[in-house]
Amino acid sequence: MEEKKKVLIFGVGELQRSIIDRAKKMGLYTVGIDPCADATCKDCVDAFEVVPGQDYEAHCAVVEKYGIDAIVTAATDKPLVMMARIAEKYGFPFYSVETAQWSTDKFQMKERFMDGGVPCAKGRLVKSVSEVEDFEFPVIIKPRDNSGSRGVKLCRSKEELEASMSEALEVSKLDTVLVEEFIEGPEYSIEGLHHDGKSEVIQFTEKKTTEFPYNVELGHIQPANISDENKQKIREIIAKIGKALNFENCPSHTELKINERGIFVIETSPRLGGDYITSTLTPLSTGVNLEDELLKIALDGTINPQPEAVQYSGVRFFDFDEGSVIKHVPDENFVKAWPHVVDFSFNLAEGEKVNRITSSLNRYGHLTLIAGNRESIEDAFEKYEKAIKEQTFQN
Repeated sequence: MEEKKKVLIFGVGELQRSIIDRAKKMGLYTVGIDPCADATCKDCVDAFEVVPGQDYEAHCAVVEKYGIDAIVTAATDKPLVMMARIAEKYGFPFYSVETAQWSTDKFQMKERFMDGGVPCAKGRLVKSVSEVEDFEFPVIIKPRDNSGSRGVKLCRSKEELEASMSEALEVSKLDTVLVEEFIEGPEYSIEGLHHDGKSEVIQFTEKKTTEFPYNVELGHIQPANISDENKQKIREIIAKIGKALNFENCPSHTELKINERGIFVIETSPRLGGDYITSTLTPLSTGVNLEDELLKIALDGTINPQPEAVQYSGVRFFDFDEGSVIKHVPDENFVKAWPHVVDFSFNLAEGEKVNRITSSLNRYGHLTLIAGNRESIEDAFEKYEKAIKEQTFQN
């Protein structure tokens, strides 16, 4: 019997559960590493090792211990630089260390955008409020080296900016933060693939976010309601991003806004998107599983994704009134039996108070749906969210 190929999966948390499952379905031997000894999915992989995120020698030791054939991750930026270093040493298909560094520092990313002609918000690094005298409020403040909306906030005055700078620095390892002009307009994400020197858009995702000052994602629908003209412009922008940051052997998850002035890229990352966008929504709406495509790339295989308009898919994260008390926990099996429902989770217990959502880390449940058209999926979300809320808070 031929020995299984071994894939090293960086991160063994909930965000990596799906790609672990896909790797196993492809017949791969899965080795998971995580800095956390009680990582959520440590029992889902064939072998698990606790490895500190910045310990290069420990990573090399795992590669050599298991005879690793490929490396992957999903929905996280944290290990990308380390992965690039490991790929460079062992010859795994991946992008360069330089690309990983540009992609995990929002300021370096913006510099590459400007050099590569990628339309984006104006911004610069600051250490104090006095350095933004020439900016018009409101502005967006964000840590250079974090994700999941952590530390990202809209500031309408110098006083708000000063208070928010401390908050952003608390979730950063650096001593400067990025301050950007605020771009109006609806937000989207673009799911792409970069391989053999080509950049291909697989799907356009429409976003729903919390009210400012925080800007946390509360939902996604595919395909997004974007004109054919703007879709073509976006494809050209994704190709520019690929060249500007030297994306190769990777997917990409790019966030942008569209308004009357044009299309503005907020940020990008050479990885799979989170929030069930690539693990669930994209396969449902296009027939292309980006996790499978990434695994093929990582194994030095040939890919030929052919996205089609299959159906509409969407996810919503619950957003109840802050401070309200959970009266009843909705029955999971009951909700999953409703028409259009693909998945449902609820992470609050009876008697718990609802927190304010300030980042993707403190959301507390989701509902995933499919439907044949836009109207049907929107109607189903409205109906089901109302029903779940009534169940949860009724006396």
